[in-house]
Amino acid sequence: MESYQKLLLANKAWVKDKLDVRADYFERMADDQTPEFLWIGCSDSRVPAEDITGTGPGELFVHRNIANQIIHTDFNMLSVLQYAIEVLKVKHVIVCGHYGCGGVKNALGHKDLGLINKWLRNIKDVYRIHQNELEGIEDSNMRFRRLVELNVQEQVWKLAETSFVQHSWQKGNGPQIHGWVYELHTGYLNDLMMLTPDNHVKDIYKFEFDD
Repeated sequence: MESYQKLLLANKAWVKDKLDVRADYFERMADDQTPEFLWIGCSDSRVPAEDITGTGPGELFVHRNIANQIIHTDFNMLSVLQYAIEVLKVKHVIVCGHYGCGGVKNALGHKDLGLINKWLRNIKDVYRIHQNELEGIEDSNMRFRRLVELNVQEQVWKLAETSFVQHSWQKGNGPQIHGWVYELHTGYLNDLMMLTPDNHVKDIYKFEFDD
């Protein structure tokens, strides 16, 4: 049996399990979605958002990319963010990185990786901003772990610098923004930080709105 065929068989088993519990499960799910959370995570296959948070279909609106980046010229990510905030009206946006992230690890190196160099450049910028702290960490593995954390923190602030988040905050609609890191070796999430409408971005990043 081909490996992809196993996925199709697993799908049939999953459908049967859901229908055994509730016959109208999929009819209910098809009506609409009202997720409370937007999850922006890494594309790494070892970090399945629903599994590690114990959530089911309809509870998480998910966007994933290499090393969970918030890049203000990434129209894919920005479209997801705008839809989640303005249409779905999510209450929480979670940026979740993970220790052992290949994107962060490669950003620490100097190997030419082709097109992905352009993407990893953003993580190198995080390193530059926090260079003094990182180069003060002698253990290379601990330095790697710390860059994973700092990368998440910088992405959280980048979310707060978007017009979508600031406009929603001004109207009193939230959302809270969270920075988490997943530990592959234990399965636990590390809650690093949270921003609320009371947190203020630097003046240069602030937008003024008519309404």
